[in-house]
Amino acid sequence: MIYFKNDYSEGAHPDILQALLETNLVQDEGYGDDQFCKEAADNIKRAMSYPDADIHFLSGGTQSNLLAISAFLRPHQAVISADTGHILVHEAGAIEATGHKVLSVPTTDGKLRPDDIRKVVLYHSDEHMVKPKMVYISQSTEVGSVYYKSDLQDLYAICQKFGLYLFMDGARLGSALCVKDQDLMLSDLPKFTDAFYIGGTKNGALLGEALVIVKDELKEDFRFHMKQKGALLAKGRLLGLQFRELFQNDLFFDLAKHANEMADLLRQGFQNAGYPFLSESPSNQIFPILPNSTIKKLQENYAFIVWGPVDDNHSAIRLVTSWATKEENIEKLLRNIRSPF
Repeated sequence: MIYFKNDYSEGAHPDILQALLETNLVQDEGYGDDQFCKEAADNIKRAMSYPDADIHFLSGGTQSNLLAISAFLRPHQAVISADTGHILVHEAGAIEATGHKVLSVPTTDGKLRPDDIRKVVLYHSDEHMVKPKMVYISQSTEVGSVYYKSDLQDLYAICQKFGLYLFMDGARLGSALCVKDQDLMLSDLPKFTDAFYIGGTKNGALLGEALVIVKDELKEDFRFHMKQKGALLAKGRLLGLQFRELFQNDLFFDLAKHANEMADLLRQGFQNAGYPFLSESPSNQIFPILPNSTIKKLQENYAFIVWGPVDDNHSAIRLVTSWATKEENIEKLLRNIRSPF
Protein backbone atom coordinates (compact mmCIF):
# COMPACT_ATOMS: atom_id res chain seq x y z
CA MET A 1 0.00 0.00 0.00
CA ILE A 2 1.37 3.40 -1.03
CA TYR A 3 0.24 6.32 1.16
CA PHE A 4 -1.00 9.65 -0.13
CA LYS A 5 -3.36 9.97 2.82
CA ASN A 6 -1.45 12.62 4.75
CA ASP A 7 1.99 14.15 5.27
CA TYR A 8 2.78 12.41 8.56
CA SER A 9 2.69 8.73 7.57
CA GLU A 10 6.48 8.53 7.80
CA GLY A 11 8.63 9.03 10.89
CA ALA A 12 11.21 11.83 10.79
CA HIS A 13 13.96 13.14 8.58
CA PRO A 14 17.29 11.32 9.18
CA ASP A 15 19.01 14.52 10.38
CA ILE A 16 16.50 14.75 13.21
CA LEU A 17 16.87 11.11 14.16
CA GLN A 18 20.65 11.48 14.14
CA ALA A 19 20.48 14.55 16.37
CA LEU A 20 18.20 12.73 18.80
CA LEU A 21 20.66 9.84 18.95
CA GLU A 22 23.73 12.05 19.38
CA THR A 23 22.19 14.05 22.24
CA ASN A 24 20.39 11.17 23.91
CA LEU A 25 22.63 11.03 26.99
CA VAL A 26 23.23 14.77 27.29
CA GLN A 27 21.81 15.92 30.62
CA ASP A 28 19.86 19.16 30.64
CA GLU A 29 16.93 21.03 32.18
CA GLY A 30 13.31 19.94 31.78
CA TYR A 31 10.09 21.66 30.70
CA GLY A 32 11.56 23.53 27.74
CA ASP A 33 14.31 25.29 29.68
CA ASP A 34 17.00 23.21 28.00
CA GLN A 35 19.71 24.33 25.59
CA PHE A 36 18.01 22.67 22.62
CA CYS A 37 14.76 24.61 22.98
CA LYS A 38 16.73 27.82 23.44
CA GLU A 39 18.83 27.14 20.36
CA ALA A 40 15.69 26.27 18.35
CA ALA A 41 13.96 29.47 19.43
CA ASP A 42 17.03 31.50 18.47
CA ASN A 43 17.18 29.80 15.06
CA ILE A 44 13.51 30.57 14.40
CA LYS A 45 13.87 34.19 15.51
CA ARG A 46 16.78 34.63 13.13
CA ALA A 47 14.88 32.96 10.29
CA MET A 48 11.97 35.38 10.67
CA SER A 49 14.14 38.40 11.58
CA TYR A 50 12.11 39.05 14.72
CA PRO A 51 13.98 38.69 18.04
CA ASP A 52 11.11 39.84 20.28
CA ALA A 53 8.75 36.87 19.81
CA ASP A 54 7.96 34.35 22.53
CA ILE A 55 8.27 30.80 21.19
CA HIS A 56 6.76 27.73 22.82
CA PHE A 57 7.12 24.15 21.60
CA LEU A 58 3.95 22.06 21.65
CA SER A 59 3.17 18.51 20.64
CA GLY A 60 0.52 18.96 17.95
CA GLY A 61 -1.77 21.21 15.97
CA THR A 62 -5.00 20.71 17.90
CA GLN A 63 -3.14 21.30 21.16
CA SER A 64 -1.60 24.48 19.75
CA ASN A 65 -4.97 25.78 18.59
CA LEU A 66 -6.87 25.12 21.79
CA LEU A 67 -4.07 26.41 24.01
CA ALA A 68 -3.60 29.64 22.07
CA ILE A 69 -7.29 30.38 21.60
CA SER A 70 -8.28 29.59 25.19
CA ALA A 71 -5.33 31.57 26.58
CA PHE A 72 -5.83 34.62 24.39
CA LEU A 73 -9.62 34.99 24.78
CA ARG A 74 -11.76 36.02 27.74
CA PRO A 75 -14.76 33.75 28.56
CA HIS A 76 -17.34 35.74 26.56
CA GLN A 77 -15.18 36.10 23.46
CA ALA A 78 -15.37 34.05 20.26
CA VAL A 79 -13.18 33.15 17.30
CA ILE A 80 -14.08 33.56 13.61
CA SER A 81 -13.23 30.69 11.26
CA ALA A 82 -13.91 29.60 7.70
CA ASP A 83 -16.49 26.82 7.53
CA THR A 84 -13.71 24.42 6.49
CA GLY A 85 -11.45 25.51 9.38
CA HIS A 86 -9.69 22.81 11.33
CA ILE A 87 -10.92 24.17 14.66
CA LEU A 88 -14.49 23.98 13.41
CA VAL A 89 -14.51 20.62 11.63
CA HIS A 90 -11.66 18.37 12.74
CA GLU A 91 -10.94 19.01 16.41
CA ALA A 92 -13.87 17.27 18.10
CA GLY A 93 -15.18 20.52 19.59
CA ALA A 94 -11.87 21.24 21.35
CA ILE A 95 -12.34 25.01 21.15
CA GLU A 96 -15.94 24.88 22.34
CA ALA A 97 -14.83 22.62 25.17
CA THR A 98 -12.64 25.46 26.44
CA GLY A 99 -15.74 27.67 26.56
CA HIS A 100 -15.34 29.66 23.35
CA LYS A 101 -17.76 29.70 20.44
CA VAL A 102 -16.43 29.27 16.90
CA LEU A 103 -18.23 31.59 14.47
CA SER A 104 -18.41 29.92 11.06
CA VAL A 105 -18.09 31.80 7.77
CA PRO A 106 -19.01 30.10 4.45
CA THR A 107 -16.19 30.25 1.89
CA THR A 108 -15.64 28.91 -1.61
CA ASP A 109 -11.91 28.32 -1.29
CA GLY A 110 -11.23 27.98 2.45
CA LYS A 111 -9.90 31.55 2.75
CA LEU A 112 -11.35 34.34 4.86
CA ARG A 113 -11.55 37.87 3.46
CA PRO A 114 -11.98 41.28 5.10
CA ASP A 115 -15.65 41.56 4.20
CA ASP A 116 -16.31 38.20 5.91
CA ILE A 117 -14.82 39.58 9.11
CA ARG A 118 -16.70 42.87 8.85
CA LYS A 119 -20.06 41.14 8.51
CA VAL A 120 -19.50 38.90 11.54
CA VAL A 121 -18.34 41.76 13.76
CA LEU A 122 -21.22 44.07 12.80
CA TYR A 123 -23.78 41.30 13.31
CA HIS A 124 -22.58 40.59 16.86
CA SER A 125 -23.60 43.99 18.11
CA ASP A 126 -24.29 43.73 21.85
CA GLU A 127 -23.80 41.78 25.08
CA HIS A 128 -26.59 39.33 24.30
CA MET A 129 -24.26 37.64 21.82
CA VAL A 130 -20.68 36.41 22.05
CA LYS A 131 -18.09 39.01 21.18
CA PRO A 132 -15.79 38.25 18.22
CA LYS A 133 -12.19 38.81 19.31
CA MET A 134 -10.04 36.55 17.14
CA VAL A 135 -9.77 35.59 13.49
CA TYR A 136 -8.42 32.08 12.86
CA ILE A 137 -6.89 31.17 9.50
CA SER A 138 -4.94 28.16 8.24
CA GLN A 139 -1.87 28.45 6.02
CA SER A 140 -2.30 26.42 3.86
CA THR A 141 -6.04 25.94 4.24
CA GLU A 142 -7.84 22.65 4.64
CA VAL A 143 -8.61 22.65 0.91
CA GLY A 144 -5.03 23.45 -0.12
CA SER A 145 -5.40 27.14 -0.95
CA VAL A 146 -2.87 29.63 0.38
CA TYR A 147 -2.78 33.20 1.62
CA TYR A 148 -0.48 35.57 -0.25
CA LYS A 149 1.10 38.69 1.20
CA SER A 150 -1.69 41.05 0.15
CA ASP A 151 -4.29 38.65 1.59
CA LEU A 152 -2.61 38.67 4.97
CA GLN A 153 -2.05 42.43 4.95
CA ASP A 154 -5.74 43.03 4.21
CA LEU A 155 -6.88 40.63 6.92
CA TYR A 156 -4.53 42.15 9.48
CA ALA A 157 -5.77 45.64 8.63
CA ILE A 158 -9.42 44.70 9.21
CA CYS A 159 -8.48 42.94 12.45
CA GLN A 160 -6.70 46.05 13.68
CA LYS A 161 -9.70 48.19 12.73
CA PHE A 162 -12.05 46.09 14.86
CA GLY A 163 -9.62 45.23 17.66
CA LEU A 164 -9.33 41.53 16.76
CA TYR A 165 -6.40 39.18 17.13
CA LEU A 166 -5.21 37.41 13.97
CA PHE A 167 -4.05 33.86 14.67
CA MET A 168 -2.58 31.61 11.98
CA ASP A 169 -2.64 27.81 12.12
CA GLY A 170 0.62 26.84 10.44
CA ALA A 171 0.38 23.06 10.47
CA ARG A 172 1.32 23.15 6.76
CA LEU A 173 3.07 26.51 6.81
CA GLY A 174 6.18 25.13 5.12
CA SER A 175 4.27 24.04 2.04
CA ALA A 176 2.32 27.31 1.90
CA LEU A 177 5.47 29.45 2.03
CA CYS A 178 7.15 27.38 -0.68
CA VAL A 179 4.51 27.39 -3.42
CA LYS A 180 5.93 28.65 -6.70
CA ASP A 181 4.22 32.04 -6.88
CA GLN A 182 4.27 32.81 -3.15
CA ASP A 183 5.37 36.33 -2.19
CA LEU A 184 4.75 35.87 1.54
CA MET A 185 7.83 35.11 3.62
CA LEU A 186 8.33 33.82 7.15
CA SER A 187 9.66 37.25 8.08
CA ASP A 188 6.30 38.80 7.10
CA LEU A 189 4.31 36.80 9.64
CA PRO A 190 5.34 38.76 12.76
CA LYS A 191 4.32 41.94 10.90
CA PHE A 192 0.84 40.77 9.92
CA THR A 193 -0.29 38.34 12.65
CA ASP A 194 -0.52 38.47 16.43
CA ALA A 195 0.41 34.80 16.84
CA PHE A 196 1.03 31.80 14.59
CA TYR A 197 2.62 28.42 14.73
CA ILE A 198 5.12 26.60 12.59
CA GLY A 199 4.19 23.01 11.87
CA GLY A 200 6.84 20.35 12.32
CA THR A 201 4.62 17.26 12.50
CA LYS A 202 3.69 17.58 8.82
CA ASN A 203 7.12 18.68 7.65
CA GLY A 204 9.73 16.18 8.72
CA ALA A 205 9.59 16.12 12.53
CA LEU A 206 8.47 13.15 14.59
CA LEU A 207 5.98 15.54 16.19
CA GLY A 208 5.81 19.13 17.30
CA GLU A 209 4.74 22.68 16.51
CA ALA A 210 6.45 25.95 17.37
CA LEU A 211 3.96 28.56 18.61
CA VAL A 212 5.16 32.10 17.96
CA ILE A 213 3.51 34.84 20.04
CA VAL A 214 4.10 38.30 18.62
CA LYS A 215 1.67 40.60 20.45
CA ASP A 216 3.01 41.51 23.89
CA GLU A 217 -0.34 41.36 25.71
CA LEU A 218 -0.74 37.71 24.69
CA LYS A 219 2.61 36.57 26.06
CA GLU A 220 1.94 36.86 29.80
CA ASP A 221 1.62 33.61 31.77
CA PHE A 222 1.41 31.40 28.67
CA ARG A 223 3.52 28.70 30.32
CA PHE A 224 0.89 28.54 33.09
CA HIS A 225 -1.72 27.73 30.43
CA MET A 226 0.58 25.08 29.00
CA LYS A 227 1.04 23.43 32.40
CA GLN A 228 -2.64 23.56 33.30
CA LYS A 229 -3.61 21.82 30.06
CA GLY A 230 -0.90 19.17 30.12
CA ALA A 231 1.31 20.68 27.42
CA LEU A 232 4.40 21.59 29.46
CA LEU A 233 6.43 18.46 28.76
CA ALA A 234 9.15 17.32 31.16
CA LYS A 235 11.14 16.20 28.12
CA GLY A 236 10.40 19.33 26.13
CA ARG A 237 13.93 19.04 24.78
CA LEU A 238 12.68 16.42 22.32
CA LEU A 239 10.53 19.07 20.62
CA GLY A 240 13.16 21.79 20.77
CA LEU A 241 15.88 19.61 19.32
CA GLN A 242 13.77 18.79 16.29
CA PHE A 243 13.12 22.46 15.56
CA ARG A 244 16.79 23.24 16.07
CA GLU A 245 17.52 20.82 13.24
CA LEU A 246 14.65 22.02 11.03
CA PHE A 247 15.90 25.61 11.24
CA GLN A 248 19.53 24.82 10.54
CA ASN A 249 20.69 25.03 6.93
CA ASP A 250 17.14 25.64 5.60
CA LEU A 251 16.05 22.03 6.22
CA PHE A 252 12.48 23.13 7.04
CA PHE A 253 12.11 24.84 3.66
CA ASP A 254 13.95 22.14 1.70
CA LEU A 255 11.55 19.48 2.99
CA ALA A 256 8.52 21.63 2.17
CA LYS A 257 9.83 22.30 -1.34
CA HIS A 258 10.19 18.58 -1.96
CA ALA A 259 6.59 17.94 -0.87
CA ASN A 260 5.41 20.70 -3.21
CA GLU A 261 7.49 19.41 -6.11
CA MET A 262 5.94 15.97 -5.73
CA ALA A 263 2.46 17.53 -5.57
CA ASP A 264 3.22 19.50 -8.74
CA LEU A 265 4.05 16.25 -10.53
CA LEU A 266 0.79 14.71 -9.35
CA ARG A 267 -1.24 17.78 -10.29
CA GLN A 268 0.26 17.97 -13.77
CA GLY A 269 -0.29 14.26 -14.30
CA PHE A 270 -3.98 14.45 -13.42
CA GLN A 271 -4.38 17.52 -15.62
CA ASN A 272 -2.71 15.76 -18.55
CA ALA A 273 -5.05 12.79 -18.03
CA GLY A 274 -8.05 15.14 -18.30
CA TYR A 275 -9.27 15.04 -14.71
CA PRO A 276 -10.79 18.18 -13.12
CA PHE A 277 -10.14 19.38 -9.56
CA LEU A 278 -12.43 20.28 -6.69
CA SER A 279 -10.29 23.28 -5.67
CA GLU A 280 -7.35 25.28 -6.88
CA SER A 281 -4.55 24.15 -4.62
CA PRO A 282 -0.91 25.11 -5.26
CA SER A 283 0.28 23.42 -2.05
CA ASN A 284 1.01 19.80 -1.16
CA GLN A 285 -2.67 18.80 -1.09
CA ILE A 286 -4.55 18.19 -4.35
CA PHE A 287 -8.21 17.28 -4.88
CA PRO A 288 -8.81 15.56 -8.24
CA ILE A 289 -12.30 14.39 -9.23
CA LEU A 290 -12.47 10.79 -10.43
CA PRO A 291 -15.12 8.23 -11.41
CA ASN A 292 -16.16 6.21 -8.37
CA SER A 293 -15.19 3.02 -10.18
CA THR A 294 -11.63 4.32 -10.64
CA ILE A 295 -11.44 5.37 -7.00
CA LYS A 296 -12.46 1.91 -5.86
CA LYS A 297 -9.79 0.34 -8.01
CA LEU A 298 -7.09 2.75 -6.81
CA GLN A 299 -7.92 1.99 -3.18
CA GLU A 300 -6.60 -1.54 -3.66
CA ASN A 301 -3.05 -0.17 -3.84
CA TYR A 302 -3.13 3.41 -2.57
CA ALA A 303 -4.24 5.01 0.68
CA PHE A 304 -5.96 8.40 0.34
CA ILE A 305 -9.05 10.21 1.59
CA VAL A 306 -12.29 10.28 -0.39
CA TRP A 307 -13.21 13.91 0.22
CA GLY A 308 -16.81 13.62 -0.90
CA PRO A 309 -19.23 13.02 -3.80
CA VAL A 310 -19.46 15.47 -6.68
CA ASP A 311 -22.36 13.70 -8.43
CA ASP A 312 -23.80 10.20 -8.52
CA ASN A 313 -20.81 8.76 -10.38
CA HIS A 314 -17.85 10.95 -9.37
CA SER A 315 -16.11 11.94 -6.14
CA ALA A 316 -13.24 14.18 -5.12
CA ILE A 317 -10.27 12.56 -3.43
CA ARG A 318 -7.49 14.19 -1.44
CA LEU A 319 -3.89 13.28 -2.22
CA VAL A 320 -1.15 14.63 0.04
CA THR A 321 2.58 14.54 -0.58
CA SER A 322 5.29 14.81 2.07
CA TRP A 323 8.97 15.48 2.60
CA ALA A 324 9.55 11.75 2.04
CA THR A 325 7.31 11.11 -0.98
CA LYS A 326 9.16 9.14 -3.66
CA GLU A 327 8.93 10.20 -7.28
CA GLU A 328 8.66 6.54 -8.33
CA ASN A 329 5.40 6.26 -6.36
CA ILE A 330 4.06 9.37 -8.10
CA GLU A 331 4.90 7.83 -11.47
CA LYS A 332 3.21 4.57 -10.54
CA LEU A 333 -0.01 6.29 -9.53
CA LEU A 334 -0.04 8.38 -12.71
CA ARG A 335 0.45 5.26 -14.83
CA ASN A 336 -2.52 3.71 -13.09
CA ILE A 337 -4.84 6.64 -13.79
CA ARG A 338 -3.80 6.77 -17.44
CA SER A 339 -4.23 3.05 -17.95
CA PRO A 340 -6.33 1.79 -15.04
CA PHE A 341 -4.87 -1.55 -13.96
